[in-house]
Amino acid sequence: MEVIKLPSQLDPKESSSFKVFDYKTSKECFKQMVSLEQNAFSFLMEGKKEVFSDVTSISIEKSSFLLMKMGHCLMTERLPNTIDNYRSILFFFPNDALLKLIEKHKINHIKSDIQKSVYSFQYDGFLKTFVRGLIDISQLNPEIQTKLLEVKFEELMIYLKETRGVDFIFSLLSNVDSQLQHFMDIIETNTLNKLTIKELSFLSNMSVSTFKREFKKHFHTSPSKWFQDKRLEHAAFLLKNKQKRPSDIYEEIGYENLSNFIQAFKLKFGTTPKQYQLD
Repeated sequence: MEVIKLPSQLDPKESSSFKVFDYKTSKECFKQMVSLEQNAFSFLMEGKKEVFSDVTSISIEKSSFLLMKMGHCLMTERLPNTIDNYRSILFFFPNDALLKLIEKHKINHIKSDIQKSVYSFQYDGFLKTFVRGLIDISQLNPEIQTKLLEVKFEELMIYLKETRGVDFIFSLLSNVDSQLQHFMDIIETNTLNKLTIKELSFLSNMSVSTFKREFKKHFHTSPSKWFQDKRLEHAAFLLKNKQKRPSDIYEEIGYENLSNFIQAFKLKFGTTPKQYQLD
């Protein structure tokens, strides 16, 4: 699958720091590999959106919008039921703008263990009005857009800071101190997300061969075997502690049919899911 680079592929000629696009499409995409070259707001207007990043996965409908840190992610866009087009207002901005904002408004960072690369926010009256303004700006010439978007960015960030706190600002700027810890966090976070090895490699910013080599080095088994074991262990938990039926969970665990799930479960635990549940 081709990697889409944003925002450059939306407008290769545009080189300004701030960019806005009124993005519409009649085609759905599923776990599209996306390289975000800048941080971005995705103000969802129509449809549904799901994003898997390195350590965060979020699904939203049009009552919400996303703030995404620059880097690699997997993006799913689904059409609404009522009309033909998915629509999102995309607002891109660089890290330099965040640093200037922090300095100008003397924003203090209270130490937090929360480090996410994607945030979701609910719309309110102010934010809906703000997005309508962005739509109008997207119709203007690039020179005027750049001047207005710098002001709109500051307005938006101050409003979110006052109503949502400051954690999201500093999460966007945070660097990964340990490549190994980041790699391990990606694996642990996505244990049950049914991502392919290629998708996990992309989120880890590695080739597939490097990912497999690093995985074997630290987990002492292959990725497919490790993820299968973890999902079967989760299935055992659901059967015993949540009283779920095998027929209710096999797809959630990542199996296409019930018989394959039963066979794999018996191979690992020495008993069928039903017998395990009754013991």
